[in-house]
Amino acid sequence: MSGHSKWSTIKHKKAKTDAARGKVFTKLIKEITTAAKIGGGDADGNPRLRLAVDRAKEANMPNDNIKRAIDKGVGGGAEAMEELVYEGYAPAGVAMMVEVMTDNRNRSAGEIRSIFEKNGGNLGATGCVSYMFSNKGSIVFEKKGIDEDSLAMTAIDAGADDIISEESTIEIVTSPENFEKVRDALKSKGFTPENAEVTMVPSTTVKVSGDEAKKVMALVAKLEDHDDVQKVHANFDISDAEIEALTKDQ
Repeated sequence: MSGHSKWSTIKHKKAKTDAARGKVFTKLIKEITTAAKIGGGDADGNPRLRLAVDRAKEANMPNDNIKRAIDKGVGGGAEAMEELVYEGYAPAGVAMMVEVMTDNRNRSAGEIRSIFEKNGGNLGATGCVSYMFSNKGSIVFEKKGIDEDSLAMTAIDAGADDIISEESTIEIVTSPENFEKVRDALKSKGFTPENAEVTMVPSTTVKVSGDEAKKVMALVAKLEDHDDVQKVHANFDISDAEIEALTKDQ
């Protein structure tokens, strides 16, 4: 799964920069508001809201912004949002799942389809790639300066499902139910993740490099830049170095 954890880490770092913060904040506020509207404003009793708030804090969103988003969701001031998942293929046969939150299904469908087509991809039917992905907790650490054995033992003791060692990162994979428990256990031992989220993890990957890798990452970037897109999942296998080079200017 080389490239998956590196890509997640780079996205997480970019979310903290001033250039990306405005768009990232908009997407996070939309998620917080929707989570609060559906499950209530108490993060302790609303796992989806709790995770959304955690992500917002990791992106350095001010507490006042978080509170306003929760209050808007609970107070009924939030627009009715529909949550959709589009499936398709990027160049080189890379499978993609695109999570969307929108107040206009037809507009979003047309725009997402256009992005796929203009960037060498194809939007497919529901179910065409989802069988390749599983909902999992992903906790990513940079290898540099970390005690890998201690990290692994702590993760296993806390209930992790898998440990994946990449070129420059270590990814701890958990069930969605054990995600917070494992993440908090690692943090309590002094292991601070570069990225931690519940996401769609691919069971199989497609190795791409060179011009194909450039096209895949260009499609990913265009999709992530769309206001309605919350998350993009893909099963590419691109080397860490190439991922970093391709995302540097995005």
